[in-house]
Amino acid sequence: MDNISHAVETLVQSSDTLFILLGAIMVLAMHAGFAFLEVGTVRQKNQVNALVKIIADFGFSAIAYFFIGYWVAYDVTFFSSAEQLSAINGYELVKFFFLMTFAAAIPAIISGGIAERARFYPMLVASFFIVAFIYPFFEGIMWNGNYGFQNWLTETFGFGFHDFAGSVVVHAVGGWIALIAVAMLGIRNGRYRGGRLIAFAPSNIPFLALGAWILTIGWFGFNVMSAQTMGSISGLVAVNTLMAMVGGILTSLFVGKNDPGFIHNGPLAGLVAACAGSDLMHPIGALVTGAIAGALFVWLFTYIQNRLHLDDVLGVWPLHGVCGAWGGIAAGIFGSEAFGGLGGVSLASQVIGTLAGIAIAVIGAFIVYGIIKKTVGLRLTDEDEYNGADLAIHKIGSVSDD
Repeated sequence: MDNISHAVETLVQSSDTLFILLGAIMVLAMHAGFAFLEVGTVRQKNQVNALVKIIADFGFSAIAYFFIGYWVAYDVTFFSSAEQLSAINGYELVKFFFLMTFAAAIPAIISGGIAERARFYPMLVASFFIVAFIYPFFEGIMWNGNYGFQNWLTETFGFGFHDFAGSVVVHAVGGWIALIAVAMLGIRNGRYRGGRLIAFAPSNIPFLALGAWILTIGWFGFNVMSAQTMGSISGLVAVNTLMAMVGGILTSLFVGKNDPGFIHNGPLAGLVAACAGSDLMHPIGALVTGAIAGALFVWLFTYIQNRLHLDDVLGVWPLHGVCGAWGGIAAGIFGSEAFGGLGGVSLASQVIGTLAGIAIAVIGAFIVYGIIKKTVGLRLTDEDEYNGADLAIHKIGSVSDD
């Protein structure tokens, strides 16, 4: 019996390790989606920079999270022996890999907002500090119970803040950090003339669509694999993710009046909003959540460009910041039993937790980007911006006519 029990335990451990490893690989692949979404949206003279930024940010994020961020969030370091680290089939190592891909999504989100006029290395330094300190500080509060905040919410409102896969912890935090960076950078030269918006058309719609599709497919790893073990996997999460995506598609199609940029970002808005409550909602609730997010994205993206003159190139604040915040609140609405959900969630806790995430993101972003702006500067020179980041930073264009 002991041999059988040991064999079963080994099988469970190895299955859990494989499960979360596959999730990590799927979320890693999403970074290609971030890259191509940005490549397709920016002008041709900035395409190389978009590609290089995403992969360089990932490298800086991995180092920041390995040595500092994971320690801040979970009080776990990797300075023990390889023998200790590989215990339980190396599950804890793969769990780090999975959560690191989430952390690295923050700079990837920010990258789309600051495109076409940001300096290269100062932004990489900003990414390092964001992933090392700001993101894991909030991550640890919400996903590891640090500092007693979750306990206070539970004692006060009956349930703590629920964010199954990161609507607020990842997306809202990334989107609100990006908002501060975008505001500090200012508007791209030539974007407004005489107070009127001058459209910079996407350089490559097929690349934009490819990026959206890669992200959409990877999102099922982002959400479903957030269970982190085979025993906790839920088909409800998968179908809710699907329905939220569909809701985002439909409303962005109609509200966005067939615009391909909106229609390919609409499903992403729905997916962002579904992350928090995908394990609790009824599929119809997920559909409504995604539909509202898709419409929110189209309306807000248009509003900030035309009225606020906020030059958020890919619309990462409305897509991730606002739709992520909506997802946190939606989990408290459609996750409740009154709306067909599984329950175990408090709307008050969801609102307070969401506001806490926004506050930490905004304050942290002001500190990091403010210091960098005062010391070395955030923005390319006018000449480099005119020539494009590809030639100014990387000395090569994205295509060759030879």
